[in-house]
Amino acid sequence: MDITRRRLLSALSAAGLLAVLPALPVSAAEAAADSDRLLANTVGIFAGTAESNARPETAAKLAAIEKTARTNLKSMDDAGEGELFAGLALGTDDANLNTAFRRLYEIALATRTPGPAPSDLYGDTAVQRRVIDGLGWLHERYYGDQSKGYYGNWFNWEIGISQHVSKTLALLVDEVRTYEPGLIATYVTSMDAYLRNGTDGDVNLDSRFHTGANLADITTNRILQGALVGAGGEARIRKALTDQLTVFVTIDPYGLRHGVTDGYYADGSFIQHASVAYTGSYGKGLLTRIVQTLKILDGTGFAHGEELVPTVHRWVRDGFAPLIFEGWMMEIVKGRAVSRPDGGYVDVGVVVEAVVDLSSLSKGADATALKSYVKHIRATSRAALNPVGFVSPVSIVRYADIIGDASVPPADLNPASRSVAFNAMDRHVHRREGYAFALARSSDRISKYEYMSGENLMPWFQGDGAYYLYLSGQDQTQAFGADYFTTVSPYGLAGVTAPVEQRRTIPELYGKPYYDNPGHPLNFTSSSESQNKYVYFPRGTNRHSGGAVLGAYGAVGAVQSSDAAFRDRQLLPDDFVVYRGATATKSWFLLDEEIVVLAAGVGDAAGRAVTTTVDARTAAPDDQVSVTGELRDGRPWTGAGTGDLRWLRWANATRRSAVGYVFLDTPQVRVALDKVTRSRRIVRTANPDTAVTRTVLGVSVDRAAGARPVSLSYALVPNAGEAELRAYRSGRPLKVLANTVRLQAVGHAGLGLTAANSFTPGHHEIAGTRIEGPASVLVRRERRGPVTVAVSDPTMDRDKVTVLLRGRPLREVTADEGVRVSRARGGTRIDVDTRQAYGRSFTVTLRD
Repeated sequence: MDITRRRLLSALSAAGLLAVLPALPVSAAEAAADSDRLLANTVGIFAGTAESNARPETAAKLAAIEKTARTNLKSMDDAGEGELFAGLALGTDDANLNTAFRRLYEIALATRTPGPAPSDLYGDTAVQRRVIDGLGWLHERYYGDQSKGYYGNWFNWEIGISQHVSKTLALLVDEVRTYEPGLIATYVTSMDAYLRNGTDGDVNLDSRFHTGANLADITTNRILQGALVGAGGEARIRKALTDQLTVFVTIDPYGLRHGVTDGYYADGSFIQHASVAYTGSYGKGLLTRIVQTLKILDGTGFAHGEELVPTVHRWVRDGFAPLIFEGWMMEIVKGRAVSRPDGGYVDVGVVVEAVVDLSSLSKGADATALKSYVKHIRATSRAALNPVGFVSPVSIVRYADIIGDASVPPADLNPASRSVAFNAMDRHVHRREGYAFALARSSDRISKYEYMSGENLMPWFQGDGAYYLYLSGQDQTQAFGADYFTTVSPYGLAGVTAPVEQRRTIPELYGKPYYDNPGHPLNFTSSSESQNKYVYFPRGTNRHSGGAVLGAYGAVGAVQSSDAAFRDRQLLPDDFVVYRGATATKSWFLLDEEIVVLAAGVGDAAGRAVTTTVDARTAAPDDQVSVTGELRDGRPWTGAGTGDLRWLRWANATRRSAVGYVFLDTPQVRVALDKVTRSRRIVRTANPDTAVTRTVLGVSVDRAAGARPVSLSYALVPNAGEAELRAYRSGRPLKVLANTVRLQAVGHAGLGLTAANSFTPGHHEIAGTRIEGPASVLVRRERRGPVTVAVSDPTMDRDKVTVLLRGRPLREVTADEGVRVSRARGGTRIDVDTRQAYGRSFTVTLRD
């Protein structure tokens, strides 16, 4: 049975989560047994079991665990005076302190990892005591003194270090209780004291630091600590679970609890840091932690998987699956993590492990669907999924069993054709068998980008309509990932309209990874709310950003804006640098063979030159890449430069891939095809100084400084051949019906589809349809079939949207709740109650 929002909230507002959590153990013996089982489960998850580790599939994982432990022990052997590990300076660098605790955990893990021929580290009491001594040494010198601790990143002190310590103590609990019995209480007391964004050493659900994935991490740590402390620990476990269960509640933007916007939304969106679209980084972290916790609690009196597993299944189906294309996590939901070199295949490996374990907790058709999805990812991924990267040896065995089970067919959780409006996080994903299109927008609700801690150094336009066209059968590491952002100009990301200017990174501007001015009334420090608002993840200042979905088709619109820092520049310190954005009103109409893009009012309030990038594609430097096209006068075009193009085709013969560009109504187009070499360090200070070379295609439209605003319209045609591109003539099958800052619309004759975005109040007439704007509307008239209509409010502010279909009156066949159909003079009136719908699409089907 799924846990409903009403049920969970009523439980929270009553005497705890009694409706979800089983009753407390009734005796000390039962409490002790639950703690023992919880700790045994934890060891089994991270070290594996004798049964799992006897399987040959785990051999590489066991070898990796042993190798890491031996490397760490050698570093301890080589440590100099005042060091625990050689060369790891402690006392001023919180990341180094966190690393020291992690290395102790890695050594402890090897001493608890069984195998068919166990390492001599397994069960080695001397090594375990060396780890325990290391914990004592770190506490005495660098962790226990609260007046000297808590410098640098709050995450390390409240989450990272506590995670390593809690797992290490869980692994070595028997030896700790024998050898250093006071160490657990000592560390638990200190970990509580470092929870400074909490209340009295515990979670504070009103804290902006204790939300989403961060809350899951903190509470999982505290569950382990409750099992470690012994008598009375069950109350700590129960409180941690009660806090953690709040992350299962679907976020209601009109009824926020504790002011928290972080978490999963009804449309599948996931937000962290209050306004960052983050499924692919913090979202996968939350998924992992929650599934691990369900496994940790399995078989104890605190187990509650039966209630919560369906909710997590829904996260996977509606939140993750649309964002994973052939084993690659899309860039639009990774925040600052887009600059990390690991890439989308590694991200999906983390999700796969969680799905594997979730399938073991599921039943019936749900379990089968999850297993089939695991097989689908393995079958379609262009990179081999390496289960050695899994956290748990047990998960590796489960994965192997799923892959080897002939009764489980590979099957995607997505339909082959799907258009998904993640309006709650200003994202849209459009999928067809041969491609996937991912769009990133921003608004006064959602951040333009995320920069933090020297990661994602040049992010400025990533939320200004940047899009990513993934082609089937491709190795996406050659097309996207950190190397895309390394070799493609930050001003020339696909889909972006940017002013012609040079911006500087935060370290270049201020000489450190953040802006520091604690004396200013806004109190700029590394983790302050002002830092978040104006430096780390500033929101846009526009309200209009959203769209509608009709079946597998979509219409999306957005008004581009400057960010909050530019708007509030008079409130900010004199040395704080702000940047003005360009202006544009844009629509993306998402069809079968085409993605149609319209832009109007493209310009700049300061009179600067502006460039709109139609596409930016990268390829390996040795790939055979060509660009061909046709001018409007019918002459062929090949090469680079500027021309009056009718269409263009980029082809990568090596990868057997292609993209076509049809210029429906576009000024002169500039084409560049260059070999670009840059260091990965330009996008992230922690990246290795490794040179990356890519062949980069840039297709763009320029507007000169001081010129009037321009409009343009074009279509991306994935996998197109030249013959297909030549067929786009005389408005067939596509026709631009309107392209102004008030109304943008297209018609597709073959689909019988009209799609429109109105951006201003009042009536807008288009193709026999009157729209009371602002709104996103799709109308499909099938020959001798029904008329279907989809409507949404992209401002999320309106109580009602009205659409009039002109012609003979139609009758309602089916309609979503909140849709009313009536006869009106001149046609059929559709009234849609959009109040508090948060951009959701409403659909109605009509007939003669």
